[in-house]
Amino acid sequence: MSTNSTLTIALLLGGDSDEAVISQRSGLATQAALGARGHTVIPIDPAVVDLRGVDWNQFDAVFNVLHGRFGEDGQVQEILDRAGIPYTGSDAATSRLTFSKSAAKERLLQFGVPTPHYVLIHDSDPLERLRRMVEVVGYPLVIKPDTQGSSLGISIVQQPDQLDAALQRCFEFDSFGIVEQYIAGSEWTVGVLDELVLPPICIRTTRPFFDYQAKYEDDETEYLFQTDWPATAIEALQETAVAACRALGTRGLARVDLRADAARTPWVLEVNTIPGMTDHSLVPKAAAHMGIDFAELCDRAIQNCLRRGPSRPHLLQNRQVRHTTVADRLPRIE
Repeated sequence: MSTNSTLTIALLLGGDSDEAVISQRSGLATQAALGARGHTVIPIDPAVVDLRGVDWNQFDAVFNVLHGRFGEDGQVQEILDRAGIPYTGSDAATSRLTFSKSAAKERLLQFGVPTPHYVLIHDSDPLERLRRMVEVVGYPLVIKPDTQGSSLGISIVQQPDQLDAALQRCFEFDSFGIVEQYIAGSEWTVGVLDELVLPPICIRTTRPFFDYQAKYEDDETEYLFQTDWPATAIEALQETAVAACRALGTRGLARVDLRADAARTPWVLEVNTIPGMTDHSLVPKAAAHMGIDFAELCDRAIQNCLRRGPSRPHLLQNRQVRHTTVADRLPRIE
């Protein structure tokens, strides 16, 4: 274990989820950033190394940039909790909750955080039943996998003849999906690092929505800080993002994706507990806008997790979240 200001950090990256490539990019950038701050960084890819066999005593902390399944759904957090080592990001209970879009939305609704109405679907549902469920939400609507990131498997459905293809695309990534009310308006994201709320970014794309190509491949995607919105509307975005993080119990770095309707009312789409961490990712962009460079942002994340110390699994067992079912709020569909 290190005894001075420089640390020995295990960096979790890669994995075998659908977002492994993006995780590798985040990992390489984070490794360089932490190295520039004087830390010793040891990359560990769980697609290659069994994390249950790692000697965690050789590390001061873990920086987790595993996107998608295993990295964001509480599994790796449980391993690290048992090892008793501090790690960046949310704990196992919050990660499990937030990774499921439907469970997270139920939690947001319990706390009065605005999020679009939805219904939960499964790939075993008969097509006619799925069509009836869609009618409850109404067109236009969004169909997305319940557990997936990087906008994979998401479709905006404007009319019924687009429904079947959207359902097929969704179920390629998850057996569960959600049919969500479409919020016409502008796309926003707000980064949070514990108590630090970063400036909102307005995202503009020539594509139908901020999909995988717009995020990672389209050079025409715009990320704007200066808008013609009044300060009160910008503050409302930040306040809604903070309310979402508090409702879900996130810690460390998180990114809240929102839509703002014609009245500039914010609606939370989802909360990402392991946001992208490259020089071009949204949270680092927002941090840089307020004078925090990428290396400092990574260093702050690791220092914050060290101050918290390791999670205590015996306490987490009592943090199971009870949420209402969709049927408690929407008409019953036979």
